[in-house]
Amino acid sequence: MLEIQYSNSLEAGTDEAGRGCLAGPVTAAAVILPPNFKLPLLNDSKKITEKQRFALRPEIEHQAIAYAIAHVYHEEIDEINILNASIKAMHLALDQLSKKPEYIIVDGNRFKSFQEIPHRCIIKGDGKYQNIAAASVLAKTYRDDFMEKLGLEFPQYDWKKNKGYPTKKHREAIKEYGITSYHRSSFQLLPQSQKI
Repeated sequence: MLEIQYSNSLEAGTDEAGRGCLAGPVTAAAVILPPNFKLPLLNDSKKITEKQRFALRPEIEHQAIAYAIAHVYHEEIDEINILNASIKAMHLALDQLSKKPEYIIVDGNRFKSFQEIPHRCIIKGDGKYQNIAAASVLAKTYRDDFMEKLGLEFPQYDWKKNKGYPTKKHREAIKEYGITSYHRSSFQLLPQSQKI
């Protein structure tokens, strides 16, 4: 069973989705949960099914004290790099919370201080704390929705299924059709041996 949060303060958990993708935004969420929060299925979004994630999303939103989602798009990822874009997305989500947190816990090991609020980075935090797990579910589902919409415009890249991740089909489509305006040009889109 995951702990609800790390500290005894009004705490936000934050996480992102889409760091390893070849196209589309990196998406972050920030979530503040109440002390009596209960959602037994909740876990790291990678450990539950897509159907479970989308079932959990309205439950998280209904029970949370506050939550917010933010995208940083591919153009900015190419300008500032994916690590800085991921942190910026988390900052944007935290900034949109309707309540200001007193403490922040972050999935992973890299973060930059936000508004001088104390924070802690927790490796695999989305499998340890419910507020980070909730943020991981929101970030993943909102990004998936975004990529499915883009996929209607560019069906050949199979974004409906791969959400922009570097699957075989996605890379074959890049090789055959080239890149779209949504691809991250700073990423290695094809292995060296397959360069266009």
